[in-house]
Amino acid sequence: MKIAVDAMGGDKAPSVVVEGSVEAASQGVPIILVGDTDKIKAELALRKVAGLPIEIQHASQVVEMCESPAKAIRRKKDSSIKVCFDMVKRGEASAVVSAGNSGAAMAAGMLVLRKLKGVDRPAIAVSVPTMKEPAVVLDVGGNVDCKPLHLVQFAMMGDVYAKYVLKEDKPRIGLLSNGAEEGKGNELTRATNELLKKTSLNYIGYVEGKDIYSGNIDVVVTDGFVGNVVLKLSEGLVDAVVTMLKEEIQASLPAKFGYLLARGAFRKLKKKIDYDEYGGAPLLGIDGTCMISHGSSSSKAIKNAILKASEFVKEGVNQHLTDELAENIAVKKIAMEYS
Repeated sequence: MKIAVDAMGGDKAPSVVVEGSVEAASQGVPIILVGDTDKIKAELALRKVAGLPIEIQHASQVVEMCESPAKAIRRKKDSSIKVCFDMVKRGEASAVVSAGNSGAAMAAGMLVLRKLKGVDRPAIAVSVPTMKEPAVVLDVGGNVDCKPLHLVQFAMMGDVYAKYVLKEDKPRIGLLSNGAEEGKGNELTRATNELLKKTSLNYIGYVEGKDIYSGNIDVVVTDGFVGNVVLKLSEGLVDAVVTMLKEEIQASLPAKFGYLLARGAFRKLKKKIDYDEYGGAPLLGIDGTCMISHGSSSSKAIKNAILKASEFVKEGVNQHLTDELAENIAVKKIAMEYS
C-alpha cells in the first residue's frame, strides 16, 4: 500500500509536506512524494531518510490556490495533484493526500477516478472533537447547492465512515437544522428528513448547531455551504478561545500559578481540539481514496492525514460505501418526487 502525497500542495510546501511524509514513513507507511524532484530531494537531504519507504514521482506543474479547479486539472496534465490521482487510477498508489487546492482535489477525484456507484455528489467529511468521542460532519464544502437525495447519500457515507474509521457500531445520524422540532428547517431539510426516516440508518432526527459537540451524535449531515460555515466558525472559535485564555493567564501572577497547577489538563484539552490530530478530511464518494488537508497544515497534520488514508484503505471503506448505498437504492426512487 503506497500513499501518493502531493508534495507541492499547501502554504508551506514542500518542506512541511516532506517532513510529515517522513514521519509517516518512519511508522511503516510507504510514500510516493509527487512534485518537483529537485526540490523534494533537497528537502529529503535535510532529514534522516535512509531505509525509509519513500519514492519520488516527478510532476512539472502545480495547481495554485487561486486557480479555477476544473480548468486547472484539465489544462495542467502534469500538475502534482493530477499526477497523484493518475497513479491511483493506474494502481501505482492506493490513496492521495493533498494540502493543496481542495477544489482541484475534488475535481481530479471526479474526473480521474469517477464516482462510486450510487453516489451523485462526493462529500468532504471532517472529524470534529466532542465531549465524548469524535463525530463526523459532512459535507463541509464540496457541494454548496444540494437536493434531498444528496443529503441522504451523505448520511449513508457518513454512517459507513463512522462505523469503519471512528469504530461506532451503530452511528447516530442527525440532520442539521435551526431547531430540533419536526416543523423546523427549510424546504431542503424537511424533504431530507422524510427521506432519512425511510432508510435503515439509525436516524435520530433534526439536531441543532449546539448539539454537534455534545457527543450524542456521531454523524451530522448538512449541505456544503452550511457545513463549511460550521467548520470555519469552529476553527475560528478555537483560535479565539486559546488566544484569550493565554492573555488572561499572562495578565496576572495568580493566573500564572493556576496555569502551572492545571497545565496537565490544558495539554489534554489542546490535544483533543487540535486539528493536527485529525490530519485531513476524506473525500467520500469517489472510486478511490483522497484525504484533503488544510493549506496551513503542519507536518504533524500531514503525517496523520497519511496514516488516516492508510487506515481508510485497509478497512475497505469504499466497498462498504457501495454496499450500503446499494441496500438503500429504493430511497433514490422515492427521492425523485423531491427533486
